[in-house]
Amino acid sequence: MSPPFPVTTSTGELQPAGEAWDAVRADSSIQYAPIPQPKTAQPPAWLETVFKWLAEVLGPIGRWLVNAWPVLKWALLALAIAALLYLLWKLIGPALGWRPQKHSDSDREDEWQPTHAAALALLEDADRLAAEGRFDEATHLLLQRSVTQIADARPDLVDPSSTARELAALPALPDAARAAFGTIATRVERSLFALRTLGADDWQIARDAYAAFALERIAR
Repeated sequence: MSPPFPVTTSTGELQPAGEAWDAVRADSSIQYAPIPQPKTAQPPAWLETVFKWLAEVLGPIGRWLVNAWPVLKWALLALAIAALLYLLWKLIGPALGWRPQKHSDSDREDEWQPTHAAALALLEDADRLAAEGRFDEATHLLLQRSVTQIADARPDLVDPSSTARELAALPALPDAARAAFGTIATRVERSLFALRTLGADDWQIARDAYAAFALERIAR
């Protein structure tokens, strides 16, 4: 449809709108016809194969996620809450006085424990006596070396007049070390003061007790 109003030409003259519209449409330098669109290149066959394979592999996973989402969303929410609480605890815990216990090198230096080699050498010496049926001597040897080891760790706790029963009650010893030492001391007291010869069972109990004693760390 041609414009209903007149058009002013370059010379200032009025030209009917229809003629002006026809003149513009007749200008071959102006493109009015639709431009044909280039054909879209088809993807290579290998790419289609990859897409098909991905659909076969990921399809079941996607369907599982959809079916499991009512439960999965709560699990994810619980994990998010747990992570948030952990982060808050890490940030607020120190302000509340909580500190994780760490054993630094300086802490190790403030503790004493017989070396593995020393404990093994003692057990070998005592085992030789026990193998000869000398259970009393073997048990007494364990007690003597244990007293020496306590003195090495805490010289202030042991003096020549200290008895095995007194040492077994020392509060400075860890509970496990005190109980183990007391077990050995009890067997030796039976041997020395009750004049009751120790048997293989007594020796095994004392040996196990020393093995537990040697694992304990004594604060210097």
